Amino acid sequence: MTRSDIAELHTVVSQLQKCIGTLRDHYGNANSVRRLENDLERLLLDSEDFEQAPPPEITSRRDQEVIYVPDSKSDEAAWMGAQDEGLGFHSRPRTK
Repeated sequence: MTRSDIAELHTVVSQLQKCIGTLRDHYGNANSVRRLENDLERLLLDSEDFEQAPPPEITSRRDQEVIYVPDSKSDEAAWMGAQDEGLGFHSRPRTK
């Protein structure tokens, strides 16, 4: 992250502080306003940590291998009798 990126982060966080201050003026100590203030505090801490000890930059992802997944229909027989976990029903026969 460049110095200009960090400066922009500080600017945006400062604007967010002003907006949350305005919300507090209008809505007082509402739960949602307190949560926003907590989130802002965490954002301030994390951005300070990042600025003082940035993580190592990642290398270009262009070096990674691209795996082609065809759009053609897969073999439905491979899924016959499989459970549909997370869909609310189990052990039903799969339909074609």
